[in-house]
Amino acid sequence: MSLLPVGVLGTGRYAPEKVLTNHDLEQMVETNDEWIVTRTGIRERRIASDQEASSDLAFHASEIALKNAGITAEDLDLIIVATITPDNFFPSTACTLQTKLNARKAAAFDLSAACSGFIYGLANASNFVASGIYKYVLVVGAECLSKITDYTDRNTCILFGDGAGAVVIGQVPEGRGFKSFVLGADGSGGELLHLAGGGSRCPSTLDTVTEGKHYIYMAGREVFKFAVRIMGGAAEEALSKAGLDKSDIDLLIPHQANRRIIESAMERLDLPEEKCMINLHKYGNVSAASIPIALAEAVEEGRVREGDCLVLVGFGGGLTWGASVIIW
Repeated sequence: MSLLPVGVLGTGRYAPEKVLTNHDLEQMVETNDEWIVTRTGIRERRIASDQEASSDLAFHASEIALKNAGITAEDLDLIIVATITPDNFFPSTACTLQTKLNARKAAAFDLSAACSGFIYGLANASNFVASGIYKYVLVVGAECLSKITDYTDRNTCILFGDGAGAVVIGQVPEGRGFKSFVLGADGSGGELLHLAGGGSRCPSTLDTVTEGKHYIYMAGREVFKFAVRIMGGAAEEALSKAGLDKSDIDLLIPHQANRRIIESAMERLDLPEEKCMINLHKYGNVSAASIPIALAEAVEEGRVREGDCLVLVGFGGGLTWGASVIIW
């Protein structure tokens, strides 16, 4: 069976109105703007309101992506939401989003691969469309990380923000679309970045709450070393699978976790800064939402042109990683 060419038909993004700056954090925890910017490149991040959940952010981003793709929610065959901050354990945030969008014929499920989740979602969506099983798939990365961040822990609270990015996946002209995917995991590193409380291993109790087990834990130094190693390597592997070289890259769209990690990937790929999309100074680390937000913003800014070679690459808890090459 021959596979159909598959690509992105439309992009969308949404960030909550509230802005939390480094100067705001100075009033909350022992840190300062210079220290944060020097070590991460982050200057501010967006914070969801008490009334906003991940599905709400996903809804706004999805409406824009659908409009840009020129289709309606009723045209969707499948909705995939990548998130580590679902509205609930169940039903899935994708099912909640389906109802909000009135996408009545769409199947729906959540995907959990932390910051790599959007790439994992794209790989799934691409296979559904390439095989002819579905025509249109909505892939969303949506996070409310502020809900699971300990704002007394200066090592993590400076990093994370909230937001959502969405894309509509469908058939594209021959020669365009996704050319390769690389997905990976190393579960032995799971303890380096996790949320301990609330699952079947450590059910929610008064003790788990008072002990802070419902907040993100990260062994920052170890995760940094892993990320520096894996980002460039995954991108190179995806290029090789696509039959391309790093000199073919028109724009790198990396997971927005830390500027030093992004710069290490740029150095390995011999890329000047103008060929890399960087927006973490505005949003911080938005986990599964960071790559689709950056992609949508790059499209809006005119940094993506027809025929361009884009490399999307990310890493996250699990530990997981993923990369994809797409010809726009």
